Amino acid sequence: MIGSVNKHLSIKFLADNTITKFNVVQDHFFNNMTHDQHSPLITLLGPTASGKTKLAVSLAEIFTGEIISADSRQVYQGMDIGTGKDLVDYQDIPYHLIDIIEPNQEYNLFEFSKDFCCSFQDISHRKALPFLVGGTGMYLDAVLNRYKLTIAEPDENTRILLEKKSDSELKSILIALNPTQHNETDTQDRKRLLQAIHIAESSQRNAPELTWPSFSSLILGISVAREETRRRITSRLKLRLKEGMIEEVESLYTNGLSWEKLDFFGLEYRFIARHLKGELSYNDMFQKLNSAIHYFAKQQEKWFRKMERSGLQIHWLEQDDQLMLHAKNKIEQFLIHQQ
Repeated sequence: MIGSVNKHLSIKFLADNTITKFNVVQDHFFNNMTHDQHSPLITLLGPTASGKTKLAVSLAEIFTGEIISADSRQVYQGMDIGTGKDLVDYQDIPYHLIDIIEPNQEYNLFEFSKDFCCSFQDISHRKALPFLVGGTGMYLDAVLNRYKLTIAEPDENTRILLEKKSDSELKSILIALNPTQHNETDTQDRKRLLQAIHIAESSQRNAPELTWPSFSSLILGISVAREETRRRITSRLKLRLKEGMIEEVESLYTNGLSWEKLDFFGLEYRFIARHLKGELSYNDMFQKLNSAIHYFAKQQEKWFRKMERSGLQIHWLEQDDQLMLHAKNKIEQFLIHQQ
């Protein structure tokens, strides 16, 4: 899978069940790159239940690619059904930033950005094509707009003083240090709140910044009609419940994860935890969770529009029988123009 791809590949398109043969161009691209050029990155985004993973796997197979997940919850081990990892769909395609930490460990934007840089450089050095795939808007935006992130090394005395503060006091300190604070989750969890303050203080001290690798990204977005998204979400939720999602949440709690932590993970873990605690009936849990996921999809779309307003160009592709063909053509054109 990681070897040379300067050969004919056969792809069967679902659109018409015909087989199309073509020469993949990235081997020529990589062989003619210099260290001064930007490495290619294919970004694939879309709202939840839009079919990102299956499309990414098919494209990665065509272009000898590897997938870097941009999902804030798929990093956690044991959270499989609720986060929709669907690892069986990856077949033999290598993936990164999935199942890398325990659910009781902390993970944040800075950790993701650092891990992305390592994964991207590793994939590029092996002359495979990196695919950044997911729906966590802030993670995608951080990479594509190269957020200025400082390496926080908290002073011990400062840490002790901050830990004595109340949550409301810490929020006031963070806003004073960073009036443009854009990650609301940092203000909802005490550990993240403390870390956000350390990062903001480090930025003011001119602490070392994360160095982003040089890359040029083609951004593909999957466009799905609102009613179709709603249908997909509800259908997928029913399936996941049948596959054992309630048992997954129950197992996480049994193995030591607190109700508070499950609530922090949101959506499936929050509402199923409330059901397990007896606060919600099964029907109430399903209805509230279903509505919450619909709202989440709308919030994802807002993030993507915000990214476009920042100057990023997203090439939107309709989720139809021609999706694979259109995405393949976009990538081929992108790689040719990068030479």
